Amino acid sequence: MSVSDTEKDEIEKSSAPLMEHLIELRRRLIWSIGGFFIAFLVCFFFAKRLFNLLVVPFKWATQWAGLDPHKVELIYTAPQEFFFTQVKLAMFGGMVIAFPLIATQIYKFIAPGLYKNERNAFLPFLIASPILFLMGASLVYFFFTPMVMWFFLAMQQAGTNDQVQISLLPKVSEYLSLIMTLIFSFGLVFQLPVVTSLMTRVGMLSSKALVEKRRWAIVIAFVVAAVLTPPDPMSQIGLAIPTILLYEVAIWSARLIERSKERDRLAREKQDAAAEAAEKAADASSTQAPS
Repeated sequence: MSVSDTEKDEIEKSSAPLMEHLIELRRRLIWSIGGFFIAFLVCFFFAKRLFNLLVVPFKWATQWAGLDPHKVELIYTAPQEFFFTQVKLAMFGGMVIAFPLIATQIYKFIAPGLYKNERNAFLPFLIASPILFLMGASLVYFFFTPMVMWFFLAMQQAGTNDQVQISLLPKVSEYLSLIMTLIFSFGLVFQLPVVTSLMTRVGMLSSKALVEKRRWAIVIAFVVAAVLTPPDPMSQIGLAIPTILLYEVAIWSARLIERSKERDRLAREKQDAAAEAAEKAADASSTQAPS
C-alpha cells in the first residue's frame, strides 16, 4: 500500500526524539498547573461570594416550600470546616475555569502526532465538551438543586403538642458536597454524545450497536443515577431521564457521522476512479502515438 508524499511529510513531522517529547510535555504541564493555580487563587479570593451564589438555589427551594428565603441558614460544627469548604470550592472552581486551558494544552501536545484530518475531526469535540459540561451544570443550578432541596425541606416537621420540631440546618460542607456531586454527575453525563461520537468516528462504535443496546443503556442510566446522585428518587430520575435523552442524541450523532464517512468514501472512490481512468487514457494515447 503506497503512502502519498503529503502523508510522508506528516509522519516525518510527527516523529520527534524522546527528549523533545519530554520537554514539550513539561511545557504543557507548566501551563496547565499554572493556569489551575491562578484560577484557584482567584476562586479562593471570591470563595465566600461563590458560596453565596451556590446558596441561591437553596433560597429558591425555600420559596417553593412556602418559607421565607431570607431566613436560610447553614452551619458548620468544626472551627476549620468552613475554611476547608472554601478551599474545596476554590479547587472545584479553579478546575472548571482552567479546564479549557488544560484541554487546549492536551490537544497541543497530541496534535503533532495526528494527521491533519484527525486534528480537524478532534477539534470540534474539544470545543463541544466544555459547552456540554456547562449545559449540565446550568441544569443542576437552575432546576435540579432547587428541586432536591425542596424535597428535603418538605421533610421538616412543625412543633406541636404531639410532635417535636424538626428543622433542616445543613452544614456548609455537606451542602457544597451535594451541589458539587450534582454538577459533576450531570456534567459527566452530558459528555455522552462527545464520547460516542469520537468512538464512532474512529470505528469503535456504530449507530446500529447503539440502537441494539438501547434497553441496556436505559437500565445502566438508572443504575448510574442511583450511584452518582443523593439517595432521593427525584434527583435519581432527574439524572436518568437526561441520560436517556442524551443517548438518543448520541445515536443521531453517530448516524450523521456514518453518513459523512460514507460520503467521503464515495468521493474518494470517485476521485480514484477518475484518476485511474485518466492514467489509462494517458497510457493508451502513449501506446497509440507513432514511434
